[in-house]
Amino acid sequence: MTRTLRDIAFMCGGELSSAEDMDVAVAGVVTDSRKITPGCLFVPLAGDHFDGHHYSAAALAAGSAATLWQRDKGLAPEGGGVILVDDTLSALQKLSAAYLSQIAPQVVGVTGSNGKTTTKDMITALLEKQYKVHKTQGNFNNHIGLPLTVLSMSEDVQIAILEMGMSSRGEIALLAALAPPDVAVITNIGESHLLQLGSRKEIARAKLEIAEGLKRGGLLIYNGDEPLLAEVMAEENFHAPEDIKTFRFGLSADNDDYPTGMMTHNEGMTFTSNLHQDNALTLPLQGRHNVVNALAALAVARHYGVSEQNIAEGLTGLKLTGMRIEVIQTASGLTLLNDAYNASPTSMKAAIDVLQSMKTGGSRIAVLGDMLELGPDEAEFHREIGNYLDPAETDLVFAYGPLSAHIAEAAEQKFGAGRVFAFTDKEKLTSDLISRCDAGDVVLFKASRGMRLEHVLQSLNEHFKQT
Repeated sequence: MTRTLRDIAFMCGGELSSAEDMDVAVAGVVTDSRKITPGCLFVPLAGDHFDGHHYSAAALAAGSAATLWQRDKGLAPEGGGVILVDDTLSALQKLSAAYLSQIAPQVVGVTGSNGKTTTKDMITALLEKQYKVHKTQGNFNNHIGLPLTVLSMSEDVQIAILEMGMSSRGEIALLAALAPPDVAVITNIGESHLLQLGSRKEIARAKLEIAEGLKRGGLLIYNGDEPLLAEVMAEENFHAPEDIKTFRFGLSADNDDYPTGMMTHNEGMTFTSNLHQDNALTLPLQGRHNVVNALAALAVARHYGVSEQNIAEGLTGLKLTGMRIEVIQTASGLTLLNDAYNASPTSMKAAIDVLQSMKTGGSRIAVLGDMLELGPDEAEFHREIGNYLDPAETDLVFAYGPLSAHIAEAAEQKFGAGRVFAFTDKEKLTSDLISRCDAGDVVLFKASRGMRLEHVLQSLNEHFKQT
């Protein structure tokens, strides 16, 4: 975003502390004083244990053209432009909403319990073949990250692909109000945030806030295999624009689009679907859940008129945000599957399916860590994973963490002694895993982000680089 301070004050509902600064040009918005760029606007945010206002003076000294300043924080610093506001977070959000309204790209909002980042990346890969697009980077999908994503867009962006995350009710409603979608995608309803929301139906209600925020005449693309979505949309309290269109995707043949053929190979998946029968599509990802994610992306691409050739090329050249079943080949021939970014029962089963479908001359090894924030039934969810593992398709199971002890306990009843191991010490897990791995093996790493299971993967990778 490039605007004058006069423009920015108007857009965010603030007031310039000095009329002399009205025509000062500002380029870019920064909330981290360590990442100041010349001529940017610094937005000091405040939380329970930090206050960015302490760094406003330093930001101005480092080259920031101006800073927002909350009126209740005392005297504003000198040395640059100052815009006085009642609340800096609210001002940031107003600024992004005003900027989005001014440049007016199409907005594709993506949410879901699992797969939203992968689906966002797929949509981007397809649309960027024909359009100037801008997508959410990393996990900038909340009430701060989304405004920063919008404000980092150039003015010639035609389609903004915005991931919308949540942990409680009302959060997606806020994001959809800041960036009203022309197209909304709901990948699925899983078990993430059960601790906060209490039930999967309440999670469905939270995700469907994106549909209630759709622009008039917008398109809702949702997973038709999830009955809770249809149930919530039939509720009296569900209020989406009356003239929205809907499109259902999934594995079931009663969806608008569904797979008609799937083949797994070392490079990923090749598939056909109800709406793509003539030319098989290749996806550089494994697992039928990723084919389902691709169906959602295909629906968006068709809506925007992307050609079949560009769809095929976009999928083949897909580049994903890190740690989402990233395949790492070591020099020794060991294959590591890195899916340690997050975990829920749904996504963990999907990752296990990928491991168990892989063709290998060695062993298939599952390294599984705790799934967090699952609420009072967390032990049962972990036992469910242990029961899901197939001893005919998985050779060894390593469980890490106090909750994952329930995975090991359930799995051991099927696998027998000597094939299932439980750890609470990461170093012991790492050394034991290294001693049991060999060239030709495939090792899956899957856990919630808080378990930091990628540290074990990195140690394994380094060890087998040297052997």
